[in-house]
Amino acid sequence: MTKIAFRTRIEDLRRRELIEAAHRVFMQHGLGGMTTKRICEEAGMSAGILSYYFKGKEDVLFAMVRLNNRVLMETVASGLAQATTRWGRLEAIIAGNFPEGLFEPNIANAWLSVCAASATNTRYARLQRIFYARLQSNLASVFRDVLPDARFAQVALALGTMIDGLWLRRATGEVLLPQNTTALVLSVATALLTEAERAQLQAA
Repeated sequence: MTKIAFRTRIEDLRRRELIEAAHRVFMQHGLGGMTTKRICEEAGMSAGILSYYFKGKEDVLFAMVRLNNRVLMETVASGLAQATTRWGRLEAIIAGNFPEGLFEPNIANAWLSVCAASATNTRYARLQRIFYARLQSNLASVFRDVLPDARFAQVALALGTMIDGLWLRRATGEVLLPQNTTALVLSVATALLTEAERAQLQAA
């Protein structure tokens, strides 16, 4: 390994450690308490090193939300790999959007901060577009050849909006359990589909 490659690998590791430290500080103290000093102390690094890897707290917040989105996507992918029916894929997609340990008020507030800033911040807007495009693609793998395009667009919008709405309610501190939110969104999906469509999705 060359010196440059080694240095890059170390820098990537340090950056990841700082993001994870910021996440732990955020979960304990919230956005207002996510100070540079606390993040560096949590990471076991010297004060001031944060500025070497990030432009400021907003940059750290962006990296943290991006990391959480990646974890969420990986959770969905893991569930999809185990699904044996289209309905099972739908369950995996919805459940993966409310993962244990991430469906928490502080995380929801971080996501809301990014949503609010995406109107003027191009990086945040791109992050949101990627997330919504991935959700749309996953849902398309469930409903392809079952629903016509116009009906799929309506169902996908309804489910996506409900997922967003439940994260919004969680941000307010409302007690919502992942298994209950998953069941609720699935019940709405059931109501939006005909009996014949549900049978197609449940067939192996």
